[in-house]
Amino acid sequence: MMTSTTTLAIGTSAGTLVLTAVSALVTGVLATYTLLHHRQVFAWMRKVRARDEANAELDRPAEWLADLYRAQCGLALKPCRADDFEEISRTGNMIRGIADHMGPLRPELTAVVERVDVYVAAALPEPGPAARVTVAEHRAQLVGAMRQEAARGELARAVIAAEQRITAQRHG
Repeated sequence: MMTSTTTLAIGTSAGTLVLTAVSALVTGVLATYTLLHHRQVFAWMRKVRARDEANAELDRPAEWLADLYRAQCGLALKPCRADDFEEISRTGNMIRGIADHMGPLRPELTAVVERVDVYVAAALPEPGPAARVTVAEHRAQLVGAMRQEAARGELARAVIAAEQRITAQRHG
């Protein structure tokens, strides 16, 4: 009788040992899988955080470009004097200040600044005290107004190109 009890005790302890080994193995596999998953999650979070920081750098130029677009749209199809370009000049100067530091956006922002300069330079001269405008003066004013409108159109295209590049940078 002693032998059957000893065999039963050895069989039970061997079963417990196997169960403990399998349990430890499953726990190890789950811990390894969890560690690998956490590494992937943290790498994804670092990537998202870096993209968010890069997008934050693009917020100011995007806002200024939107302001510039709104301002030039307000002056569309309207002959303007130098005083009318105050907001456009101020926004152009802000963009000029950051254009050199924007890396991949530099060409687009430089083009916008150049177009702002051309548009502001197209301001019509202040009218003189003359009561009547001669035909030659009237033609000169019309030509100036057409040049001004062409410069405004070029500025609008440059602003839209820069905005599209910012959008591409945000999603890229």
